[in-house]
Amino acid sequence: MALLNARELTLQYGQRRVVDSLTAAIPEGRVTMIVGANACGKSTLLRGLSRLLKPAGGCVTLDGKDIHSRPARELARTLGLLPQHPTAPDGIVVRDLVGRGRYPHQGFFRSWSTDDDDAVKRALEATETLELAERNVDELSGGQRQRVWIAMALAQETEVLLLDEPTTYLDLAHQVEVLDLVTDLNRTRGTTVAIVLHDLNLAARYADHVIAMKSGQIVAEGRSVDVVTAEMVREVFGLESRVLPDPVSGTPLIIPIGRHHAESQAEAATDFPKASTTTLELVS
Repeated sequence: MALLNARELTLQYGQRRVVDSLTAAIPEGRVTMIVGANACGKSTLLRGLSRLLKPAGGCVTLDGKDIHSRPARELARTLGLLPQHPTAPDGIVVRDLVGRGRYPHQGFFRSWSTDDDDAVKRALEATETLELAERNVDELSGGQRQRVWIAMALAQETEVLLLDEPTTYLDLAHQVEVLDLVTDLNRTRGTTVAIVLHDLNLAARYADHVIAMKSGQIVAEGRSVDVVTAEMVREVFGLESRVLPDPVSGTPLIIPIGRHHAESQAEAATDFPKASTTTLELVS
C-alpha cells in the first residue's frame, strides 16, 4: 500500500497551471524516480508532495491524512525534502547546517541531545563531508555544498525523503555515490524515497518505480523495464533512441541517436530486446 499519495492534484503558480488533476502513488519502502523533460512539472509535483505548494485542487495524503491538516513539525519528522536550489544562511558552518535537519525532533520538552550529535555525525560520514564540518558553507565548491545539503536531509531521519535533482553539481563518481547512499538508506532503514532526476539511465538503474511525466501529467509508471522504452523516450523527450540492456545492471540503457547518426540507425530496432526480459525481471 502506498504511503504518500496525490489524488486529482492540481498545482499552479498564479494562473499558470503546471500539474493538472494528477493522481500518483509513491510506493512505501521503495525508491521512486520521477523523470521527464524540462518544465514538465517534476519539481512542481515534488513541491506539492512536500507541502511547499498548496494545491489548487485535489489533495496529498500521508498515511491517509491530508498533509495540510498536520502540524508542520510533526510532518517534518516523517517527511523530508531537499529542494533543487536550497540556500544557506550567511556565515553558517557545515556542522550547524546539517544540524538543522534535527530541528523537527526538538520541542518544548526536548533539547539537543547526544542522539542528535550522533545523527549529524552519521550524515556527515555517509556523505563524506565530516572533514568539512567546521568549514563555512560559503567556502565550499558546488559539489561539496550539494553533499552537505544531502547530509542535512539525511540527518532529519524521516520515513519519507523527497530529493529534487540531488546529483546537481556532482561529478559522475559522486553522482553514483549519492545514489548508492540513497539505496543503502532505503534498504537498511526502509525509507520511502522519491527523486526527481534528469539522468534517465541512472534513474532506470536505481529505481524500483519510475514515474514519467509530460505536460503536468503522468505518461507511464511502473518498473523501469516496463516504463523506459524507446516509445516513452520519443513521447516524453522527443528523442529517437535505442534502449538496450545495461551491461552492468541489466536495467534499460538509453542510447540517443541524434540527427547525425539517424541514417545509420534507420533500420535498427528501437524496442528493448525481448530476450533480455528475464534478465531484467531478475534485476528489477
